[in-house]
Amino acid sequence: MSFDLTGKRALVTGAGHGIGAAIAEALAGAGADVVVHYGKSAGPAAEVVERIGALGRKSTAIGADVTITAEVDRLVDEAVGFLGGLEILVCNAGHLIGRSSIAEMSDEHYSKVVEVNLGSTFRTVRAAAPHLKAAGTRGRIVTMASLAGHNGGGPGAAMYAAAKAGVLGLTKGLAKELGPDGITVNALAPGFIGGTAFHETFTPPAAQEKTIAGLPIGRGGTGADVGGAVVWLCSDVAGFVTGSTVDIDGGAWPR
Repeated sequence: MSFDLTGKRALVTGAGHGIGAAIAEALAGAGADVVVHYGKSAGPAAEVVERIGALGRKSTAIGADVTITAEVDRLVDEAVGFLGGLEILVCNAGHLIGRSSIAEMSDEHYSKVVEVNLGSTFRTVRAAAPHLKAAGTRGRIVTMASLAGHNGGGPGAAMYAAAKAGVLGLTKGLAKELGPDGITVNALAPGFIGGTAFHETFTPPAAQEKTIAGLPIGRGGTGADVGGAVVWLCSDVAGFVTGSTVDIDGGAWPR
């Protein structure tokens, strides 16, 4: 049994920066060729592709709006065309959109939160599943939930938490549905991952420091922590793990 992903072909959504970029680079470091999806971060995505190329792996960046079915279908078709097939799908795309109480939340805000987190996962898996089945080997899907999906999230993040809880439920259902085709489906639930646009935008420095101080592990998480978990879930070592959620939160409580 091995963590070696040489010969595997992967698509990572939301990989232009932050956690997604770290995941894409971790997969490439383990030997996989990787398509880097981005929404608006074309420049940073190109830099991720360059770093993957420096590892000796094949890579390209493809832009798409993952809340639109036609865009997702094009993304998957172009990714499969570039790679020649697909064994690994990581549905990392997601966004808080903004902090808002339910009482003050508009229908537009609600829809954006649900579509970019839960809807994007649904659309990407739907488009990629036939290719994962056709690969003739054990396919791997990793979805991106959140600690918020366990504990309801921080102030103004109840809808984000609900969408991420939906990802957890979808993951378990997909594991049952796709298991007979040899495809495993697991979720990651990161807690505080430092150095990301998410926390730089939505979490004040004092709140970040308070969160880190309360973690039993004594530090905030990194993109590499998440990337390592993805490599494990996509490897032969995790071949019997499916329908599970891996919490990457430094022991945060309550869950």
